[in-house]
Amino acid sequence: MTRLRPLVDLSIRRACAFATLAIVLVVGSLMFDPVLALRVGGAASTLVAMALFVAAWRAPRRDVRDTEIYGLLRSANPPLAYLSEPGTKAQIAAVLRERLLWHAERALYVPLVFWALALVLALVT
Repeated sequence: MTRLRPLVDLSIRRACAFATLAIVLVVGSLMFDPVLALRVGGAASTLVAMALFVAAWRAPRRDVRDTEIYGLLRSANPPLAYLSEPGTKAQIAAVLRERLLWHAERALYVPLVFWALALVLALVT
């Protein structure tokens, strides 16, 4: 189980990186109106944080065999023998939920920055 947490973090951070890339591209394309760009960035990053919270809420009830983490664990070199032990799927789900909540709490800081900057910029202009 020592290799589980880094693999879970890798999977979550990869998904967050793709979401961040999409948000940066949309915000960058709207820079002709900076207040609009910051508002859209705030709304999109709020959606990402809420998606992480929903994924954490669903994690205990979700079949972990359908997740990317389970595939990473199965393809690890050497293969992890404890995947066939009873209770392993519940442990994977618990770690997944814990790490999703951790990332979701940190992801909430991003929309706060976007919304604060949008407010300041709207008041200044």
